[in-house]
Amino acid sequence: MDRNEHEHVIEVTDLRRVYGGGFEAVRGITFHVKQGEIFALLGTNGAGKTSTVEVLEGLAAPSAGHVRVLGHDPFTERAAVRPRTGVMLQEGGFPSELTVSETTRMWAGCVSGARDPREALALVGLERRADVRVKQLSGGERRRLDLALALLGDPEVLFLDEPTTGLDAEGRRDTWDLVRALRDAGTTVLLTTHYLEEAEGLADRLAILHEGRIAVSGTPAEVTAAQPSRISFELPTGYFPGDLPPFAALGVCGHDVQGRVLRLHTRELQRTATELLLWARRSGLALHGLDARSASLEEAFLTIAREVSAPGEPAEPRKPEHAV
Repeated sequence: MDRNEHEHVIEVTDLRRVYGGGFEAVRGITFHVKQGEIFALLGTNGAGKTSTVEVLEGLAAPSAGHVRVLGHDPFTERAAVRPRTGVMLQEGGFPSELTVSETTRMWAGCVSGARDPREALALVGLERRADVRVKQLSGGERRRLDLALALLGDPEVLFLDEPTTGLDAEGRRDTWDLVRALRDAGTTVLLTTHYLEEAEGLADRLAILHEGRIAVSGTPAEVTAAQPSRISFELPTGYFPGDLPPFAALGVCGHDVQGRVLRLHTRELQRTATELLLWARRSGLALHGLDARSASLEEAFLTIAREVSAPGEPAEPRKPEHAV
């Protein structure tokens, strides 16, 4: 495949995965990832992320459905897929007595067309730790070593499972910059993460799994746009929510009160904020603690996490306008 072709390099159609005893961890999901794209697969606990990624990595066969990576079945045609992919697991399990350099050289011997191990360590900022034993590395440094090994083969497709767990803020930002640079060079990245800020900042598109199904998918902006914005402030002394103009006139679609703090929910943030401030000016009021903001990916995620389907009734997937 020409790495410059903008085509689907990961294709998942009606994927199902059933474990012994009949437990269906993945219940018919469909999504595609284009060449040179960062795609984040998110999910609540037990949503089916790991079960899905294991199939994509060729570690397990699907119970039903159609899966292709780089045009091949990653399980039955593993020999055609594995040399062109890089995999960063949640934990590498390296021999603790080997040094970083020895570990990298050992792994390079198992990789087709491996890049210089020193180059891989430099990419993740571990070149100065090359002579340190693995057991002496911090948790964040071990994650960097995991990433270096995943990059040894200069992969066309890179699977990153919780890549920044254990990293400090600087290490996390450096990893984000590296992932973006890989994407810009044409590498396709499938990412799982519990850091929603990471998904929001890195992913070109994402899907949120819930109970084995895709609950919502699209660009981060599309997913967050499905949630209302909010405005909060402290009610002036002697005022109550009913003293404001009618909520419908403000464009408010919901509200809640915590003590003296009123939070307004709106899908028309500019209109609501304007009308609210005009009312405050006419009334000669100062709105202390005023805070207005658009919805975040975290809010979308938490909304999905709270939505539990009724027994026997599958949740309907929601897509903000665009199919994945």
